[in-house]
Amino acid sequence: MRGGVYTSVARGAFRRYATYRAATVAGTVTNTVFGMILASTMLALWRARPGLGGYDAAQAVTYIWISQGLLVTVAVWGGGFQDDLQARFRSGDIAVDLYRPVDFQGWWLATDLGRAGYQLVTRGALPMLAGAVLFDLVLPGDPLVWAEFLLSVALAVLVSFGLRFLATLTGFWLHESEGVRAVMTVVSMFFSGMLLPLALFPGLLGELARVLPFSAMVQLPTDVLLQRRTGTALFGLYGFQLAWGAALLALGRAGQALAVRRVVVQGG
Repeated sequence: MRGGVYTSVARGAFRRYATYRAATVAGTVTNTVFGMILASTMLALWRARPGLGGYDAAQAVTYIWISQGLLVTVAVWGGGFQDDLQARFRSGDIAVDLYRPVDFQGWWLATDLGRAGYQLVTRGALPMLAGAVLFDLVLPGDPLVWAEFLLSVALAVLVSFGLRFLATLTGFWLHESEGVRAVMTVVSMFFSGMLLPLALFPGLLGELARVLPFSAMVQLPTDVLLQRRTGTALFGLYGFQLAWGAALLALGRAGQALAVRRVVVQGG
């Protein structure tokens, strides 16, 4: 029964985002334009410094288009359920949410999965198709690789949700989580591999970036599609994503328990 509720919530979120057609078109065009700019910049950089980070020019350009496809899918910039929760903090409706006969965290996770599914097939796939037309991309022809990629994307969404849920929970204490969310966005953009492949980060900074959860959001799914991780190495990659996802969900549940106690104290 509960599983059916969460499935319905995810479907509802998918349909909800599907109604914003003009916003989807505008966002897809924006992703495509930025992809063109960044891909051209990457080509110029790789002509000057061939083989940076172990990528050739075609792989570097492909990396850009994959990351553009993942930008909104894994919500590197935040948004989605966070905006809804913030509005409910302001209105006080958050107290009603906590009394629903479903798990608070599970409800919003289902919402985010529905959102991510819609963004993947629109603002994810369409910019990548445009990139494949405009540039010489290195994309696999093996359907199994695409299936492996989609699994990694699903785990990336899980990690992203865990991070964003923790950031949003601060609203129970701060009543306004915008500042925390802004900091999370900057950190996510830098350490996820959204701006540059993490292989280009020097020394200790690169080592730190690769063990933080943010790398699971963009860098690791991109590695899968570029086939930089294959065979048994994929198990380690999935294990890393799953471990961070589980840890962040557990932290979120602990934070949720504290938040519920605080709401009870404030509301009497």
